[in-house]
Amino acid sequence: PVSFGIRHLAPLWADFMARHPQLTLDLTLTDRFIDLVDEGFDMAVRIARMPSSSLVSRRLASTRMVLCASPGYLRRHGAPARPADLAAHVVLAYNLLATGDTWEFEGPQGTAAVRVKARMQTNSGDTCRAVALGDGGIVLQPGFLVSDDLARGDLVEVMPEYRVSELGIYAIYPTRKHTPAKVRLLIDFLADRLRGA
Repeated sequence: PVSFGIRHLAPLWADFMARHPQLTLDLTLTDRFIDLVDEGFDMAVRIARMPSSSLVSRRLASTRMVLCASPGYLRRHGAPARPADLAAHVVLAYNLLATGDTWEFEGPQGTAAVRVKARMQTNSGDTCRAVALGDGGIVLQPGFLVSDDLARGDLVEVMPEYRVSELGIYAIYPTRKHTPAKVRLLIDFLADRLRGA
């Protein structure tokens, strides 16, 4: 994904290249789901609940999805108390979310699923975040994208007693047989650098 690639992977590439000067990197950042084999990629980093069973994967890290809004938005519109309350709020949606316009939460009474009607939808988590920071509405975004905003108080978690499933961050590659050494080196490097993240 573009936002994860820029924020968390881009700072690692210089170190990887310094450690392995014989390798050349050809990086593509996209939020589009790609077919590794058909499109000729050696490996991908995917953020998902569970990777495709037709490919080999290695878990590198995890992230949780956070429902949040700016203090300014919450002052003007109030905070939802339960998932059904989202119907009365401005929702800013990432339209590539695997669950589509149905958001699922684990809360005090168990699982609650709500179909949201987005006022704005986009294929960019960074855009959702920027509009939320401008008091534009409520977003459901991964912690890796909004954790600094939450720490500064620029965004506030809403309905913290209702959690969304954690997502794994995986290295995905086509096959365990004949995995090129360059791919193994990259996966081991990423696993080491993202451990505990």
